[in-house]
Amino acid sequence: MPEPRSRSAGQRGPAVGSVQAKRTPVPMQRLSVRAQNVLKELAVELTGEQPPKGAWSPSRDLLLALTAERLATTRNCGPHTMREIIDWAQGCGVTIKPVIPPVGSLSQMWGELITNASEGALTSAEIASALQRSIRRKSVRIPIAFQVILVKKLSNFE
Repeated sequence: MPEPRSRSAGQRGPAVGSVQAKRTPVPMQRLSVRAQNVLKELAVELTGEQPPKGAWSPSRDLLLALTAERLATTRNCGPHTMREIIDWAQGCGVTIKPVIPPVGSLSQMWGELITNASEGALTSAEIASALQRSIRRKSVRIPIAFQVILVKKLSNFE
């Protein structure tokens, strides 16, 4: 009997009754070039490794040092690349627990922080976290409205 068309190719496997049998993760043969580049950048920052140019597989030390939050805020690491890296690490026996990102893009994050500030609900920890995320993503754009909020907050410290 043919498999139902509603399953994607990656989800096919032996079916048990109406529940699909749980498959054990297996390491992918290779990571995509984008995933390798993201991990190369993180290798330098997290473990001091200097990955070679070209095809490369991350060390176990790097995989153990990775967090989903770190992946989520790394430049060029979108949801697809993040999922690929997490799945690949799982196949290598390292579990990186996924986190739900606070907001999708940096502009959404800034918008939410500006809204929180206008409601008087902005904390110093949120400001620091937003700036750290912006720095990690190598963003050079901070909205004027948020800069005004920062000036007001910093003026209150004097």
